[in-house]
Amino acid sequence: MLGNSENVILQTILVPASYVLLINAAIFYERLRSSMIVRDMIKEDIPQLALLYKQFWGEDSSIDTMYIQFKKFQGNGSHLLLSAVEDNRLIGSVMGVVCEELYGDCKSFLVLENMIVDKEHRNRGIGRALILELERRAAEKCNQIILVTEANRIDACNFYESVGYRPEAYKGFKKKLK
Repeated sequence: MLGNSENVILQTILVPASYVLLINAAIFYERLRSSMIVRDMIKEDIPQLALLYKQFWGEDSSIDTMYIQFKKFQGNGSHLLLSAVEDNRLIGSVMGVVCEELYGDCKSFLVLENMIVDKEHRNRGIGRALILELERRAAEKCNQIILVTEANRIDACNFYESVGYRPEAYKGFKKKLK
């Protein structure tokens, strides 16, 4: 059995290790906060967004058409478009589409779409920051967020679960029209 003086020595040795972990975590998040911001998407983000989409889907996007769509979305309240920016470079984005309900209490819900983080910037909390800001803004007018992702994208499924989304027992369907 340890005496009181031995307990004090052990506590002195163990406590600083936990402080080191806390300090390192605080430094990491402070660096993330100071170098990356989440803000409303602006027109100037569109060319960089097209590059992010190409990085993920391997397809070109029509920047002219993206500008037209972006202008339609601005100010109409049906879309939340957020950008994660670091050193004036777009490193992530998410879109939320507000859907109006026509049953029960007719509460709106948000569909989370086109979540993307530059592959060189993943696992740094950027996706989490985008989701948290989207949730904060959606909470003003929506009662839930719905998202669909491919079941075989284990990394995406794990990410969404890590930020509080739970898989439900629904089956999604998709049909391309053109």
